[in-house]
Amino acid sequence: MLSRLSRPQAVAVCAVPVVALLATAAFAPLPFSVAQPGMTANVLGENKGDPVITISGARTDETHGELRMTTIEATSPDTRVSLADVLDSWFRTDRAVMPRDSVYPSGDTVEEIERHNTEQMKQSQDAAAEAALNYLKLDADDVKVTLKLADVGGPSAGLLFSLGVVDKLNGDGPGRDLTGGRVIAGTGTIDAAGRVGAVGGVALKTQAAKRDGATVFLVPKAECSDARSELPEGLRLIPVTTLKGAVDALVALETGKGSVPSC
Repeated sequence: MLSRLSRPQAVAVCAVPVVALLATAAFAPLPFSVAQPGMTANVLGENKGDPVITISGARTDETHGELRMTTIEATSPDTRVSLADVLDSWFRTDRAVMPRDSVYPSGDTVEEIERHNTEQMKQSQDAAAEAALNYLKLDADDVKVTLKLADVGGPSAGLLFSLGVVDKLNGDGPGRDLTGGRVIAGTGTIDAAGRVGAVGGVALKTQAAKRDGATVFLVPKAECSDARSELPEGLRLIPVTTLKGAVDALVALETGKGSVPSC
């Protein structure tokens, strides 16, 4: 049939299925999630009227700075993400297109994902409290730490929780604040031994941190390059691999004694 058509006619006929395919792709749901900078919360303060960190069995110090855990907000697993959404987000620094399975690896329904994220947060809080008490050489049977943060799931606030407990119990020494009065943000998982692990969405989290007043951002060392990719002006990156390393870096930053690592 095409051999009996002129070249322009043949091109037009061939273009029809291509256009149809592109039109279908433009409106069909794609297996992606679109993420953006999310909320931050000061773990040294209150969240929705309740203290994030409550400690009993030991004297706590007053704190003056802020330690802000950071989050990203991603489209839910049942949100329809089209090619137009992907293309729009691709060229924006405040958006990221991520495979849906990497954002929601734990289930297919919103209920399953929320349950999994809640469990991860609880495990992260337990590990964070244990890591802080181990670092301070305090007995968990005598000192009770309760962590509470509403509407946030997952394990990525672990490092900031641990630092918050250390700051309230010890600071960087008697009568001194670990933050030096600064607004310090960060992200990273933590285990009971105080090892810091990588997380997702670091570049977006730095933007959330800067938006909410942070001047310093603690980042898992393995993710330095990701954090630098869209780093807001005026935000200083400090790479960490352990809770001790994070505390040492903050003490050096405050006192001016010792070196502060950089990405």
